[in-house]
Amino acid sequence: MTAVPNFASLAFPQPTRESLATDRAAVDALLDAGDLPAALAAWDGQRRVHDSWSALVHLRFAQDTTDAAAGAAREYADALAPVAAEHETALKRRLLAWSDRAALEAAVGGFTVRLWEMDVTTFEPAIAADLEEESRLGARYTALLAGAKLRVKGQEVNLSGLAPFAEDPDRATRHEAEAQRWAFFAANGAELDGLYDELVRLRHGMARKLGYESYTPLGYRRMRRTDYGPEDVARYRAEVLAHVVPLVARLLERRRQRQGWDRLRFWDEALVDPLGNPKPVGDHDTLCAAARTMFDRMDPRLGSFWRLLEEGGFTDLKNRPGKSGGGFCTSFPSVGAPFIFANFNGTHNDIGVFTHEMGHAFQNWESRGLPGIDLLWPTMEAAEIHSMSLEFLTHPQIGLLVGEAAAERFRRMHLETSLAFLPYGVCVDHFQHEVYANPEATPAERHAIWQRLERLYMPWTDYGDLAWPAKGGRWQAKPHIYRSPFYYIDYTLALCCALQFWVRSRRDPQGALADYVALCGRGGSMPFTQLVASAGLASPFAPGALEAVVKEAEAALAD
Repeated sequence: MTAVPNFASLAFPQPTRESLATDRAAVDALLDAGDLPAALAAWDGQRRVHDSWSALVHLRFAQDTTDAAAGAAREYADALAPVAAEHETALKRRLLAWSDRAALEAAVGGFTVRLWEMDVTTFEPAIAADLEEESRLGARYTALLAGAKLRVKGQEVNLSGLAPFAEDPDRATRHEAEAQRWAFFAANGAELDGLYDELVRLRHGMARKLGYESYTPLGYRRMRRTDYGPEDVARYRAEVLAHVVPLVARLLERRRQRQGWDRLRFWDEALVDPLGNPKPVGDHDTLCAAARTMFDRMDPRLGSFWRLLEEGGFTDLKNRPGKSGGGFCTSFPSVGAPFIFANFNGTHNDIGVFTHEMGHAFQNWESRGLPGIDLLWPTMEAAEIHSMSLEFLTHPQIGLLVGEAAAERFRRMHLETSLAFLPYGVCVDHFQHEVYANPEATPAERHAIWQRLERLYMPWTDYGDLAWPAKGGRWQAKPHIYRSPFYYIDYTLALCCALQFWVRSRRDPQGALADYVALCGRGGSMPFTQLVASAGLASPFAPGALEAVVKEAEAALAD
């Protein structure tokens, strides 16, 4: 593969309806001539360029949601996406009908063929306009949250900038931060309810047009889940309820007693360490420099890859007004390089999101040589193994990022917050299953669904005088619910696997890292459960898998 260019120099041709049709015709001509290898190579190259262009357009919008040009480019890309999907689906259907199935599978791999068989059931021209509208509504949500301006302790911050105040050792400051957060959501609650109502009805309508009873089976197919279904996920949620919810309740009660609080309020949950949550050793530049040393010590491949990202400008980690919240990793498959996007705010979350997205990026880099664009990323739940596992695999070197005096405190905090995430993660998933099973529910009924599930999975939650989340509005702060339906369970499934890497690394750090790097290199060459097995991990759906790692984590926290 050729050398990776500097990010600032990246530019990809803007496709048009005409150019997409021309590209399609070129591939069809090669297939008409019976030249399957040439057709596959041409099509793969076309998809790489198109996906690189789309990724860059959406990244630019996330970097500044207030930029009119970036917004217009994003709207153009979203309008063109269904056109590209129509051509792609038609070519997949033609290839799946190829007379020599053995030759097709030999060329692209059996799993790629399985993915295509699923993909062709998720699109018809009849839903093209719906897909464009879905993207538009999702962008409205992103821009609405990115535009939040909150005042806390006399400072104006956005939602990402609220984080340091939300975990401040001073209880009054934490309460003020959460009051500001939920006042924003209350003020925009009607619009957020309306947006989600439109999205739910739109998705249900798409499912019906494609012949599904509800959106749920279509949602699973859009996530390319070939080896498990809603029943498996429901059993996993039950495992979390049985083994994790009671443990988190005990950990929170122990924290309440240790802190001397009369009651554990919602604004207390973010303060994990009695001495104050460990923070990064310094600002953006300091943290990035420390990361160089950390990755060099862990593995030369990690170290050289991090330098490639830094020197090539493939990161955007500083928080600023107008920037989309959260963090993500995207990639430009025609050049082989990924990009890390985050919002540093001076809290331990900087380390969490940085190591998480670095895991995604490293996997994409390690698997860049796999044949075919369909294999460069695994399905989402498998992809999250790479990100969440790297968070734990950095534990031995984490003192470089938080200071050696705080290293053990950080490790304990990370483990405890990971366990506490599991009930929330499955609650988000369960909520979506109920929402799409009842697409005609009113906004008030959806809030009631969240309240009921929250009491099941997070019975300790006490919102005090925070009226909006107390009325069932907490889910509105989770972008995945709006923009990536049914995605969120992927984090919890991956966490079960990441905790197994953590257990292994406590006994054999280098062996665990070697297994991790090998898994990254497999990319998306197998479905989720096979990738898990290839790394010697137990499937989260296997009886006892979650219970075993939770017991080890509980024992570690009892030390």
